[in-house]
Amino acid sequence: MQFDEAVQYLLGLGHETLAIKLGLRNTELLLQALDNPECAFTVVQIAGTNGKGSTAAMLDSICRAAGIKTGLYTSPHLVSITERIRIAGQDITPADFARHVTTVRAVAEDLVARKEIEALPTFFEHVTAIALLAFREAGVAVAILETGLGGRLDATTAAKATIVGITPIAMDHEEYLGPTLTSIAREKAAVIRPSVTAVIAAQPPEALEVLLKRCAEVSVQPSLEPGRDFYKNVSLSLRGAHQIENASVAIRLAEALRLHGFAISNEQIGLGLATATHPGRLELIGPFLLDGAHNPAGAQALRDYLDESGPRPLTLIFGAMRDKKLDQIAKILFPIADCLILAPIDNPRSATVDTLAPLGHSLARGLTIETTSSTEAVRTAIAQTPKDGLICVTGSLYLIGEIRPMILNLAEKTV
Repeated sequence: MQFDEAVQYLLGLGHETLAIKLGLRNTELLLQALDNPECAFTVVQIAGTNGKGSTAAMLDSICRAAGIKTGLYTSPHLVSITERIRIAGQDITPADFARHVTTVRAVAEDLVARKEIEALPTFFEHVTAIALLAFREAGVAVAILETGLGGRLDATTAAKATIVGITPIAMDHEEYLGPTLTSIAREKAAVIRPSVTAVIAAQPPEALEVLLKRCAEVSVQPSLEPGRDFYKNVSLSLRGAHQIENASVAIRLAEALRLHGFAISNEQIGLGLATATHPGRLELIGPFLLDGAHNPAGAQALRDYLDESGPRPLTLIFGAMRDKKLDQIAKILFPIADCLILAPIDNPRSATVDTLAPLGHSLARGLTIETTSSTEAVRTAIAQTPKDGLICVTGSLYLIGEIRPMILNLAEKTV
């Protein structure tokens, strides 16, 4: 298959979230049929609610600073699906991606034909297998996998990581993970298996109780303490006070890799943290701040950053998925907007502008403008924002993915 054909095949499996089918059997059978690529390297799995991607990016940067060849698997992507699979700091090439899709598709179809599985694996199950296959072929030493949803039944768990990290847990995806923080924590805690090294971020009490109970059940002594004093003066390239906790997890994961035989110095940990990048997460490009805050905890982290940055005219471009806690997110972010611009997202899960408008008109302190496209939203924001103002694009990584290329294009024109 060519790249475009490969992407269309994957999309034809159903929307990544709407067609989700939690469970490990399909992924495990798929990996077995591919001769278990996950066994070719050390696997680090990162679960949690917020900060998974940032923590994974920091750990990847640390490993590369230490000269360790890494594979990084994250989701979702912003623009191209190739962003999900990074090898030694570079996105997989479209040609390599298409080649691995062809292999995984053939194996998956054979499993169905032999009736070992009832239906083709899902989009996420396919892409997880593609990533692991690509990592084996590239000869990576460490594969860093960001959990997609939950943990107990997430496809990445089939890779049987030897080191796991749990970032802060909050309410999100209740329709899949349960209605309480305890039920959500239970799903994520399941990635902690006998003999793994477990690193746990600071947690709400009810989530921590679940995690510690799981560790006791499988005889794992977790790492709960922040990084050593050596790292107190380390500079973080990723913005926001919440990144301090994510960095603590990344540091302890790096130290766990050190205990597993990888040569990673304190200086290399510091260098990795100072040079890590993670597009779409408090990313500043000219007058635009991009942050994919998509749940109340993420919105609060963004609000804290904006409050700490000091007063300035603020334009907020907001779009979100309809299954998110829109009223809670709006109450956190909308009141600080001098101008609120509502942007529809090209996604079947998107909340309509009509759904968002009542929240905007009741909560925003300034003008609320309803737009018909993300392109229109950017043009309107530029026109409405003073030269000393900030334009914050938030509410969904899918919105960031639509708008970021426009912003990068504008930035190139102003250079």
